[in-house]
Amino acid sequence: MQMNPVLKLALGLLLLSSVIGSFAELDFGHCERLVKKWADSSSSREEHINKDKRSLKDLLFFLHVPRTGGRTYFHCFLRKLYDSSEECPRSYDKLHFNPRKEKCKLLATHDDYSLMAKLPRERTSVMTIVRDPIARVLSTYEFSVEVAARFLVHPNLTSASRMSSRIRKSNVISTLDIWPWKYLVPWMREDLFARRDARKLKEVVIIEDDNPYDMEEMLMPLHKYLDAPTAHDIIHNGATFQIAGLTNNSHLSEAHEVRHCVQKFKSLGESVLQVAKRRLDSMLYVGLTEEHRESASLFANVVGSQVLSQVVPSNATAKIKTLKSEASVTISETGSDKSNIQNGTSEVTLNKAEAKSGNMTVKTLMEVYEGCITHLRKSQGTRRVNSLKRITPANFTRGTRTRVPKEVIQQIKSLNNLDVELYKYAKVIFAKEHELVSNKLISSSKRSIVDLPSELKSVLGEMGEEKLWKFVPVALMLLLIVLFFLFVNAKRRRTSKVKI
Repeated sequence: MQMNPVLKLALGLLLLSSVIGSFAELDFGHCERLVKKWADSSSSREEHINKDKRSLKDLLFFLHVPRTGGRTYFHCFLRKLYDSSEECPRSYDKLHFNPRKEKCKLLATHDDYSLMAKLPRERTSVMTIVRDPIARVLSTYEFSVEVAARFLVHPNLTSASRMSSRIRKSNVISTLDIWPWKYLVPWMREDLFARRDARKLKEVVIIEDDNPYDMEEMLMPLHKYLDAPTAHDIIHNGATFQIAGLTNNSHLSEAHEVRHCVQKFKSLGESVLQVAKRRLDSMLYVGLTEEHRESASLFANVVGSQVLSQVVPSNATAKIKTLKSEASVTISETGSDKSNIQNGTSEVTLNKAEAKSGNMTVKTLMEVYEGCITHLRKSQGTRRVNSLKRITPANFTRGTRTRVPKEVIQQIKSLNNLDVELYKYAKVIFAKEHELVSNKLISSSKRSIVDLPSELKSVLGEMGEEKLWKFVPVALMLLLIVLFFLFVNAKRRRTSKVKI
């Protein structure tokens, strides 16, 4: 009996779907075991580390999540607190040294948490800054466009690529050498050149909408940027993967597979999120981009105060040498703009010698910080304006973010579900630490007032009997003068009442 062809096809499809389903279950099972093994291993390694997390250890590792305002902390706090000789070599570049053998005290980098495997864990304190995921993703898109646009001064992509390879000198760290920009900028640069070439062929281009996030003729629209494989691999849930040590720049051999398992099966992300939360809990300092002033104050009191307590006043010559050595190493973010290649370094080194003196306090550190960020923001703003002129009328401001459609905002939230939860957790940590430090400052000021009489007694007690008797007439004289003024003042008041 011959089987009906339609029935044959139906049975074949059923069998095929069964096989595919089995493979999918097998794939999920493999991923589930892999992620669990990584999570268990990560937890066991950190069980006995950093019990006293509030004490600054020998090495401070600033885990800089991109587009969180970390550059401001690096230039206006950390480089004021640490000498260049104390900074680990080539921070922000791909590390070419073994940190265990280096006598450095500060490591600031976009490297993820997996770098801790190369560091002396028991002697390392970690700090980071977390930002609202929506703002971080939008800022990442804007910065990718800004840096890529600088290359548009060149006639074509080949010329731009040649130039970027020439500026990578030994004393200049290019943005194209730094993760994640070494992936995001070339990608956006290629897209900008392709769109410019297309506009030249059309000769006349009509820009129908002035929304910079959806200006197809000028640059890659935001919604397409978010859906691209590069964005999925690097940007989405970027903060969680970086703190978990699972970026595509990770030092862990299994990082790539674990990350892709979590991206494929969202339910597995909870394990990664829990690891990231525990690591935030163990950090010396967790700042929030949105709470800028409070975060800066918390940093100054938690981290800055401990670094300052270790400062040994140095002579003026040593300070001058430090300034000169720091000026020789800069971070270049420009494609070709030679006038801006210093990244505002000359401006942000103002007051550095003063900041590193033995007389520095938390209060003066904050004053230096405020002055520094004013200069830094000014230089960054100028560079941003000059860069975006090359893709006019596209321009990014705080106001233009309101032009991003609600459905795109919702898309960002969905794609960054782990970062949304991590940010909520960071806010809780920040609130607790802020309250703790505030209470300590209040109790400290109260104690200073209460201790004043006892301090006075101790001073008097240390005086000899002969000195004390000499002090009594002076005290009596002062008391009589005070009483005289009180008497005269009271008499005047009575006289004024009679006149009325």
